[in-house]
Amino acid sequence: MATLEGAHPGRTVLLRGDMDALPQREDTGLEFASEAPDAMHACGHDLHTAMLIGAARLLAARREELRGRVVFMFQPGEEGDGGARHMIDEGVLGTRGEGGVDAAFALHVSTRLDSGTVHLRPGPALAAHDTLRVTVRGRGGHASAPHRALDPVPVACEIVQALQTMVTRTVHVFDPAVVTIGRIEAGTTTNIIPETAELHGTLRTLTPATRELLRENVARVAHHVAAAHGATAEVELPEGYPPVVNDPDRTAAARAAATALLGPDRVHELAEPVMGAEDFSYVLQRVPGAMAFLGACPPGTSPDEAPDIHCNRVVFDEDAMAVGSAVHAAVALRFLGD
Repeated sequence: MATLEGAHPGRTVLLRGDMDALPQREDTGLEFASEAPDAMHACGHDLHTAMLIGAARLLAARREELRGRVVFMFQPGEEGDGGARHMIDEGVLGTRGEGGVDAAFALHVSTRLDSGTVHLRPGPALAAHDTLRVTVRGRGGHASAPHRALDPVPVACEIVQALQTMVTRTVHVFDPAVVTIGRIEAGTTTNIIPETAELHGTLRTLTPATRELLRENVARVAHHVAAAHGATAEVELPEGYPPVVNDPDRTAAARAAATALLGPDRVHELAEPVMGAEDFSYVLQRVPGAMAFLGACPPGTSPDEAPDIHCNRVVFDEDAMAVGSAVHAAVALRFLGD
């Protein structure tokens, strides 16, 4: 965290950039590719940090014009550790009206958008994210005699299918909700029916009501499908990040600042919320603000073909960093100048 005090009194604006990597091996072939076997900046957080440093330099050069102050939130632990919440607990936001933060803004790079373009929307911008673990308990035995055992594997498979049907039949078609099972684990070898099978996945929703509905229905479906086969299911649903909800007024201010800087052809309304999750949501629960996306599709490819974030082959257009720094600075200057 760093703070730039303007030469004149005024409000406080926070600019945030996260900085953690992902636990995967990089396969980009870049000169500066990560050499660590289990660490790669596959979500662009290194760009976010660089852009925030650039914005700090731009704003520091205009300190004599600043009315108020700028807080630069260099945040660790976005990828699952809730680093934003820890920084809030440690006082990064202060107390509003008493020198605390009055508005907060963040940028996230994306290879699926044309480089140098800015995309944002008021209201829900990113989804809430909860994790799911279901342990199906049956009765182990020899693979040649499944009738003497209670095989948890087909029960687990049926739960996976039932969850997908549940989403389409209980959630309104225009209210996005996603249940994805990303990992299934069972057994140790080919000729043993295991005692248990585990499902690991995520729930993503945009509204509190649908989030609660999905959590209730996931548990109900898992328990009842297992019971129908004489098995049991233990369901764990640790609560993850809330949705990112952009304040309409702050979103309009950020759009106006970006448009004045880049021109209307490079600033766009985000057509629909992104179903990924972000812990900047904790900041926006306490301070009105907005999160926008910055296009960083690399040269020589198109947004439809470029590897996406969290892919070990993702490459970002480095020229987008200058745009990001300038947008950060422009948004801060506009807010402090209004």
